[in-house]
Amino acid sequence: MLHPSHAHTVFSATVVLMASTFLSRIIGLVRIKYIAWLFGRGMEADAFNAAFVLPDMISYFLVGGAASITFVTILTRYRENGREEEGRRSLSVILTTMYLVLGAAIVLAEILAPWYIHWWFDGFDQEKAALCVRLTRILLPAQLFFFAGGVFGAVLLVRKQFSVQAVAPLIYNLGTIVGGLLLVKRLGVSSLAIGTVAGALVGPFLLNAFFARRAGTRYRFILDWRDEGLREWVRLSLPLIVGVSLVTADSWIIAHFASKTSGAVTLMTYAKQLFTAPMAMLAQAAGAASMPFFASLWSRKRHYEFAIGVADSVSRVASLGLLAASAMVALAAPLVELLFMGGRFSLNDARECAAYFAVFSVSLFLWSAQAIYSRAFYAAGNTFLPMAAGTVVTLASLPVYAALYRWHGAMGLALASDVGIALQTGAIALLLHKRRMVSLASLDYAEMGRCLLAAIVSGAGVGLLFRWLGSVLLRAMPGQIRWIDLAVLVAGTALWVVMTKWVLEKSGSALPRVAMNRLGLG
Repeated sequence: MLHPSHAHTVFSATVVLMASTFLSRIIGLVRIKYIAWLFGRGMEADAFNAAFVLPDMISYFLVGGAASITFVTILTRYRENGREEEGRRSLSVILTTMYLVLGAAIVLAEILAPWYIHWWFDGFDQEKAALCVRLTRILLPAQLFFFAGGVFGAVLLVRKQFSVQAVAPLIYNLGTIVGGLLLVKRLGVSSLAIGTVAGALVGPFLLNAFFARRAGTRYRFILDWRDEGLREWVRLSLPLIVGVSLVTADSWIIAHFASKTSGAVTLMTYAKQLFTAPMAMLAQAAGAASMPFFASLWSRKRHYEFAIGVADSVSRVASLGLLAASAMVALAAPLVELLFMGGRFSLNDARECAAYFAVFSVSLFLWSAQAIYSRAFYAAGNTFLPMAAGTVVTLASLPVYAALYRWHGAMGLALASDVGIALQTGAIALLLHKRRMVSLASLDYAEMGRCLLAAIVSGAGVGLLFRWLGSVLLRAMPGQIRWIDLAVLVAGTALWVVMTKWVLEKSGSALPRVAMNRLGLG
């Protein structure tokens, strides 16, 4: 399963990518812990976390933020029609074109970075803004590596080879840590940005390029505006470029408003990154694994199997999202305290971050479902409708973010994020239903209802345990916060597993039996 050229099934690909995502997020948490230890929620941390917004915007608005997704659709069709050589030529044409376009945009962004930072992060003082500009300029070139790596990665995804996709994010996350360890004493927070760019070069770009070459792909510098593949890529990517999805814009909007509150950019970024760990394991891994299979089914006009496959995937990830969210909300405080507290990151910082994390976690099942729904549209070669819906939802959500920030401060931004993703998921699901691509009636509501019941019961039980056990241990072990948090997490997780399994079995759910069989324990 770990051999780079192994062709996976949907299940084996999902397992590999979920395992990779788990390891990647573990390394990502170490990365956050390292940054928090060094810089806490201070000026350097705020500037570093804000510095990613402009590079992300450039990637999103110039290449649609989804190079691998659109390329999978195009290359799958070439492969299904026996025109792989034409697909390879189109790949070179598209890469050459976007090297020039994206490269020019990065140069322009390097020049205009000071203006942008002062506009988008208007709450930053002069010193913080200047530092953010410097870090942004260091990070910008990484977008070239991500784009090219996404293109080469699509070559492997079409061949259902997922092992390289599993390893690349691990190297990327390690880059930031290694850069800090080697250079932080000489360069300060800039060392983290340099390490991030190096990680993007070695992981997402070089690793994918090497194995794509082994698969027979040879890049050549070709400019051809009439190339069929280029035109198809523009057609698929243009809606992603012109429109904007709340899935991506959520972090930008939060950073914009949070810049007005000292340290809020950092705390909300850490909370969101911790939240995205289970989300990536559930939705992104399953979505990335399913995408080539969905695209293949649609290209062969097997629409019924396509619809059932999407509905089953959504039902599974939403059900698991409900269960995971219950534990995440109930154990948010000890989890964040144990992971992040230390160095310049205080107990009060950890508790404020935990509150944001708990609110984000409520919407885990929605983030998971929309990731599958969106890929259903992309697999069918329709990027316009989901992006049009996403743009409308994003614009409609802006007043919600502004109002809730005025009323509840940074916590209002977390609440607005949940409202926004509910609108986004509902809109995409309704569009698929109206176009008779994936019926809402085909979702497994009974299983999702059983999982919701289990989530409520187990979450409440774990929450009560946390309050009782935490107070008992605090009296018995005053000042031993880390050991108390660890004990609460271990006991709470064990109780959550037992209660969840019991409720699911009593309610007639097949999930525990299926999970045991999949793991070879049934």
